[in-house]
Amino acid sequence: MDLSAELREVLPGEGRVVTAGEELEGHGGGVFTYHDPRVPDAVVYPESREEVVEVLRFASENGVPVVPFGQGSSLEAHTIPVRGGISLDTGRMNRILEIRPDDFIAIVEPGVTHEQLNAALKEYGLLFPVDPGWDASLGGMAGTNASGTNAVRYGVMKDQVLGLEVVLGDGSVMRTGGLAMKSSAGYNLTGLFVGSEGTLGVFTELTLRLYPIPEKVLAARAVFPDIEAAGRAAVAMIRSGMRIGRVELVDARTIEAVNAYKDTSYAVAPTLFLEFSGSEPAVERDVEVARTISGSEGCESFDFEEDEAGREKLWEARHEAGLAIQNIYPGKRPMTTDVCVPISELPDALRHARETIASRGLDGAILGHVGDGNYHAVFPVDPNDAEDLATAEAVNEEIVDYALALGGTCTGEHGIGSGKIGHLEREHGDSLPFMRRIKKLADPSGIMNPGKIFGD
Repeated sequence: MDLSAELREVLPGEGRVVTAGEELEGHGGGVFTYHDPRVPDAVVYPESREEVVEVLRFASENGVPVVPFGQGSSLEAHTIPVRGGISLDTGRMNRILEIRPDDFIAIVEPGVTHEQLNAALKEYGLLFPVDPGWDASLGGMAGTNASGTNAVRYGVMKDQVLGLEVVLGDGSVMRTGGLAMKSSAGYNLTGLFVGSEGTLGVFTELTLRLYPIPEKVLAARAVFPDIEAAGRAAVAMIRSGMRIGRVELVDARTIEAVNAYKDTSYAVAPTLFLEFSGSEPAVERDVEVARTISGSEGCESFDFEEDEAGREKLWEARHEAGLAIQNIYPGKRPMTTDVCVPISELPDALRHARETIASRGLDGAILGHVGDGNYHAVFPVDPNDAEDLATAEAVNEEIVDYALALGGTCTGEHGIGSGKIGHLEREHGDSLPFMRRIKKLADPSGIMNPGKIFGD
């Protein structure tokens, strides 16, 4: 079969089907992933639901793998076409279809990014809160159940998606959910598809929950003598009942990398990046509680960023921490493990991660959205050095095992992809046969992102 010619029959027009050049390379790897790249046989750019339907019908009839692609920022190889085939890029399906400010709802196509949506929402005094630290597409964010810095207050993507339009693996179209803020009508199929990592179908429309922009926002940096003290302070802040917006932890190595990358001069020590939002009296009260808690854990400084420019600089530094860490290890690629533990176990889990990295002689960094028990360990690896890769895999394994032993999860927000298939089997082995049956029902030909979540 001449795949290129056949696809051009399905999607006629200049630039709709690409089978050579840099675009293929760009769809065969990941921005932050250490996983080996694999270029697709073709990249296609549908511009409507009907075109997605035609591509999936063609692929299903001919047994051609299809990997949905948003912005390519996934860490666990979600968008790498490990079996070749089609990379289905939804970037041209980027229309905001409707904003219903009185209902706190937006309806968008999957290629709309969260920054694009928030720019359009400003005039209504509304925001979409999920902020993964990269201007990711909302379709991709739903596909991986993205989280980010605001999750401690607003929750993750599954909490924001009210409904979906999905094209299943055989080309049939399904709608889930609706415009209501809650429903008890049948199975929660919206929740099933959010986080399915492109293995069940392609999202062509998303109905999203919106929130008012807070009256007052204030950011702060609290510097601690060690990472355990920072973790204990974060847990105490959550327990206090304050309406804190963000609680982000970065260790000394991360701060060192950020200072070099962003030309900042933050104290090189474990630090909590905090954000408080709400009414002015509530923010003032919460800040004082946070300052007191931090002081009880030996906080060495507690500095504020009140103006918008200062806050943006602070959160830009946190969002680009991954790039900063990558920058100080030229020639290597970052292996990032992401786990989530019960909030009470967080300080010990952070200590364990630090000791595990050091015991293997790795120079790693620890950071994360610790307000909900989610943290990341990042260590540079040479993917061409088998010994180096094996050492990093062993550290990854130990950190995941520790989280699972506490009743936590092998991934709080990055997903399974092809990097954590074995970990999922240990965490939810009894559920996997049922998941496989759901996969078979939605994707009878097995074309949707094969090799992800379940492996072979």
